[in-house]
Amino acid sequence: MSTLQLFYGALITPVSLTAYRALPHALLAVSRDTGDIAWLEDDVPAGALQDALARHGVLAEEVDIVELKLGEFLMPGFVDTHIHAPQVPNIGSGQQYELLDWLEHVTFPMESRFSDPDFARRAYTSVIKRTIDYGSTTCCYYGTLHLEGTKVLADVIHKYGQRAFVGKCNMDRNSPSYYIEPSASASLEATRELIAHIRSLPPPLPSISPSSPSSPQRAEPLVRPILTPRFAISCSHELLAGLGAIAAADPTLHIQTHISENESEIAFTKELFPPESLPEPPVPLPTRNGKGEGKGKGTYAGVYDAFGLLRENTVLAHAVHLEEEEVEIIKARGAGISHCPTSNFNLRSGCARIGMLLDRGIKVSLGTDVSGGFSPSILAAVQHASMCSKVVAMEAHAAGRAPPPSTRFTDRQLPVATLLYLATQGGADVCAMGARTGALVPGRAFDALVVSVRSEAGNPATWGVDMDLELGVRDGGKPEEVELESFLERFLFCGDDRNVRRVYVQGRFIGGKEFGV
Repeated sequence: MSTLQLFYGALITPVSLTAYRALPHALLAVSRDTGDIAWLEDDVPAGALQDALARHGVLAEEVDIVELKLGEFLMPGFVDTHIHAPQVPNIGSGQQYELLDWLEHVTFPMESRFSDPDFARRAYTSVIKRTIDYGSTTCCYYGTLHLEGTKVLADVIHKYGQRAFVGKCNMDRNSPSYYIEPSASASLEATRELIAHIRSLPPPLPSISPSSPSSPQRAEPLVRPILTPRFAISCSHELLAGLGAIAAADPTLHIQTHISENESEIAFTKELFPPESLPEPPVPLPTRNGKGEGKGKGTYAGVYDAFGLLRENTVLAHAVHLEEEEVEIIKARGAGISHCPTSNFNLRSGCARIGMLLDRGIKVSLGTDVSGGFSPSILAAVQHASMCSKVVAMEAHAAGRAPPPSTRFTDRQLPVATLLYLATQGGADVCAMGARTGALVPGRAFDALVVSVRSEAGNPATWGVDMDLELGVRDGGKPEEVELESFLERFLFCGDDRNVRRVYVQGRFIGGKEFGV
């Protein structure tokens, strides 16, 4: 059998925040040895398929080719940069609360149940299958504060082949008596043990060394640890200092937390961390107009920065109410934002000014934030991100504020190209994995979806492309690229898990409606 898996048909992949490629007749090859994209031909008409294969030394009868129908296309998998795995059983609950009351009455009682590893395994098995089938090829997962339960989460993800970052929540104060860690030292020790456990998981498949094809080498891990101070409120100074020390000792270790989600949360954070209680950041901020030292100490972002927790592989969820100093700190540190519009609408937190952040050069991605967000699908986040940007634009217009000159996104509606980028390549960038995943280009991991907007997908919200043919309303004069762009828009705004036919991670077929059929 050939060492390649081929896909022939329509392909969509992001290029930048303002552009993507729509290729109606692409031919893409995936290496079975590595799971990476080996090569891509942009335009191969049906009559030229054999010639294209021959150019690469491939015989059609010796290779497996997935041929896509009209209304089907290949695209990068979604990257969900903020999801609470133990909250999935609570989806749709507690809609009447804002953040802090919602945590108290809905979230913490459910999360406390994950102290039982058997309960955790049964729940997480369902959770991971759902996120995969919705098309999330990479997720940044929050577990609970329980070490064993979070080990189980990592094990389940590893079993099903999803790419993920998994963290145990650090919580040694301002949490209920039944759901709190006994001390900062206990929290840190459990964190170290979880990191060791996740890093001991075997790679999912072997790769072949170019210098020695007969010698299998260890593949890159799909499941990685991530430091997870739940939010500043739940962490003592001692705990944040200890996490900062762990981070400083390992620059490859990712970090995730919440920031500036809710106004009450922000006020409480500033009360707990007055400027005089904070150390100077381990790495001084760049000076600007004579300012640098002490900058941001009275802000939420300044708390994390003081303990060395803001850097290029830090994922900050929400960022709804950032102050100007915080924007500057986040930009200077290279940290990224997980925009969670579904949750921010649902918990009445507000609308993040994502366009402004993009114009400032800050990395932005999308998160479902289950169960503050009521859907495990990045498609819902795409739809609500679009609505959020429209709300921001309308509020700016109502206030008589025109979009600033020399900006592209500030106080404007986010276009489809930007939404696609945030859901895919933007997520990879925020996870500091932009060179490995997020787009369908040679050399990247084949983390991809086969999407269908045909009637047979069974989603009544998407008008099937085949119905256009049946009713004679398909515009035959429309360029195929333009028609393919309309397929993408239908999927992003009307699609759900039924439209996700196949899910691939590192070249392995792991989910979607056709999995196991």
